Amino acid sequence: MENNLKTFEDLECWKSARELKLFVKEISKKFPSDEKYKLTDQIIRASRSVGANIAEGYGRYTFQENAKFCRDARGSLTETLNHMIDALDENYINQNELDEFRKLYDKCLLILNGYIAYLMRAKNENTTTTK
Repeated sequence: MENNLKTFEDLECWKSARELKLFVKEISKKFPSDEKYKLTDQIIRASRSVGANIAEGYGRYTFQENAKFCRDARGSLTETLNHMIDALDENYINQNELDEFRKLYDKCLLILNGYIAYLMRAKNENTTTTK
């Protein structure tokens, strides 16, 4: 990974999480108004949490803490998928829309897992070189 990252906004996993969040925001506009404080609120909060946790981890300055927040982001990502499945089950979205979401989900998960692996390798390398 390049060391010329200036902000969390440069992270590919954050960019992918942002793309997913914007998709969820748009698709949730189709949900019925009686879901505004239920599923709509839950799915938007979960999708926002993915990028927020990546950003918070980036600001922690240790590989271990950063990886912990990225694992939390991964949990929020999976929670968002669950909410999208709920939306399908309630007929708020169709299978094609869920499939489109899953592509964003799979991409984000892949990048996020790669970043977590990088952080853990960097932590281990830092631990072994400072002893």
